[in-house]
Amino acid sequence: MRRHDGNLSGVTSNVPSAARVPSERTFHGDTVTDDYAWLTDKDNPDTISYLEAENAFTEQTTAHLAGLRETVFGEIKARTQETDLTVPVRKGEWWYYTRTQEGKQYGIQCRVPVRPGETAPPAEGAADEQVLLDGNELAEGNEFFQLGTFDVSPDGNWLAYSTDFTGDERFTLKVKDLRTGEVLADEVTDTGYGSAWSLDASVLFYITVDDAWRPYRVWRHIVGHPATDDVMIFEEPDERFFVGVDLTRSDKFILIDAHSKISSEVRAIPADTPTAEPVVIAPRRQGVEYSVEHHGHRFLILHNHEAEDFALAYTSADAPGDWVELIPPQPGIRLESVDSFQRHVVISLRKDGLTGLRVMADGSTEAYDMEFPEPLYSVGLTSNPEYDTQTMRISYTSMVTPESVYDVDLITREMTLRKRQPVLGGYDPARYDQFREWAIADDGTKVPISIVARKGTPRDGSAPLVLYGYGSYEYSIDPYFSIARLSLLDRGVVFAIAHIRGGGEMGRRWYEDGKLLAKKNTFTDFVACAQTLVKHAWTSADRLVARGGSAGGLLMGAVANLAPDAFAGIVAQVPFVDPLTSILDPSLPLTVTEWEEWGNPLEDPDVYAYMKSYSPYENVAPVRYPQILAMSGLNDTRVLYHEPAKWVARLRAVAPEGTYLLKTEMGAGHGGPSGRYDAWKEEAFVAAWVLDVVGLA
Repeated sequence: MRRHDGNLSGVTSNVPSAARVPSERTFHGDTVTDDYAWLTDKDNPDTISYLEAENAFTEQTTAHLAGLRETVFGEIKARTQETDLTVPVRKGEWWYYTRTQEGKQYGIQCRVPVRPGETAPPAEGAADEQVLLDGNELAEGNEFFQLGTFDVSPDGNWLAYSTDFTGDERFTLKVKDLRTGEVLADEVTDTGYGSAWSLDASVLFYITVDDAWRPYRVWRHIVGHPATDDVMIFEEPDERFFVGVDLTRSDKFILIDAHSKISSEVRAIPADTPTAEPVVIAPRRQGVEYSVEHHGHRFLILHNHEAEDFALAYTSADAPGDWVELIPPQPGIRLESVDSFQRHVVISLRKDGLTGLRVMADGSTEAYDMEFPEPLYSVGLTSNPEYDTQTMRISYTSMVTPESVYDVDLITREMTLRKRQPVLGGYDPARYDQFREWAIADDGTKVPISIVARKGTPRDGSAPLVLYGYGSYEYSIDPYFSIARLSLLDRGVVFAIAHIRGGGEMGRRWYEDGKLLAKKNTFTDFVACAQTLVKHAWTSADRLVARGGSAGGLLMGAVANLAPDAFAGIVAQVPFVDPLTSILDPSLPLTVTEWEEWGNPLEDPDVYAYMKSYSPYENVAPVRYPQILAMSGLNDTRVLYHEPAKWVARLRAVAPEGTYLLKTEMGAGHGGPSGRYDAWKEEAFVAAWVLDVVGLA
């Protein structure tokens, strides 16, 4: 990678000095000067000019990689079956699926009627196909497009859908008559994810967001009426809580879920009586999380009351009250979710760092756990809208097995492969190996690492390696297959996932030991994983690139400060690298809800000091850093664009010998480019940069 010369090291020189006004803040007796606070003004033309100059600098610095980027993009494209079809899913009298077409960026949502006696999905190319939504038509003329809600009514006559054309995740909700194709005039702006239909499809429940992008109100809308007639049926005043709404698989209840990071409260409305008052299933208690699934005469309750890794109970659906234990807490087994069918209950769980499924017949306490052949894998339920069925659909993948969709007979346990993700060009999983390593953290904790490499990749420290990590919100990065990753593996690059604390891979305690005043475990775990991979000759420090995004971007910034010599390069995507500033400002989107994850530095001086001690932006030092590629979206509402912009500016000022690149998508949000070809191009950009860092460009 070429290092920039002195004339390019300060892109701030493109901005008038009058605009570069630092700010000062004092909390708990500590005064801090922020030299780059002016970058937070998104409406200032000087800010936009600065970001555009950074983009131009990044393009100039990586211009020598243009050919490699095109090559990698071509490889991703050539391996992908561009015209394809998802496995159709039955709901009522229709099969639903999504089609993609070669040359088109977005999916096309379709359905075909179920023919008499038909029990299996139809073959491709049905003549009686009905197009419900064509994302390509909706996106026309827009740089960005995203669907939020896509919700067909129980009778199959209406479609509620919502769209976002900027990436800020504020959606406009509309209703389409699927019998005529007419989109009704009644539309609602500033809605969030999620919706629910009444049983007779006359009423639609939806959610709106507040100024901080928090979903907090549930509304009742009568189809065909103007939005001004809508009735707000629930409002959550506590800023720590998000609100969701959904229709149960049984079509019997609308559930309104209010949840913070550590507490829950669920209300139910009979779907056949949409004007009824919501009934609280269990009042909220601080620190008690629970979710609800309707099953016959009862509500199933998955909860953590006196059960760190959760337990399963039930209560009456007619008169919710005391909980009756169904599955007690079991050491080493984290119960993650529950799905009910008319005659079966399926529990998604986690054990020994791997996902699993447990099936229980109705009326029985006996259950069986499904078994899978590979040492590393990920499995979970996919779309299962039918309640009265003895077949469930699951998705299975591993580091070498493309995503595979199976139908599972819940009685005979027979698994039928419906589709495996096509990988064109003669992909053979036998050419690749997957491994599990264990790192030893500073406190003696064993941290799992999942690894994939092409067979024959040397184990003498000479191979380049990309180490991915996240480690927050109890979100698990489980083993998965990636077509784009093959472009690295086939060039001799090893790929590894560090299953660090703060995630949920090893249960709830794994998460608890990587949050609040234990957050630094996340960072030291990752460094331990990197050092273990070097020790075991998978790679060497000058051939190792770290990658993470969002809260995983915080991880990238923290380990850059903690162990700069451990990495040759770092890819930080939409990185949360200025967490202290953001968490100190309750007016910013999502801040108040985050206090239960990171702590409240406004009120607690210990939290303030702890966060300041690991914040990447606060701890940039005059040392030699790895090469850094930071990527962001101008319209991101989760991690605001100015966090990576400020971080890169401070890196250049404090440690000017390094190579630091900032790439901002000027028309996108947290998820980056929305079209699939644009997303492949971004992935090719990252891959080319990585290959350059490790000397393979």
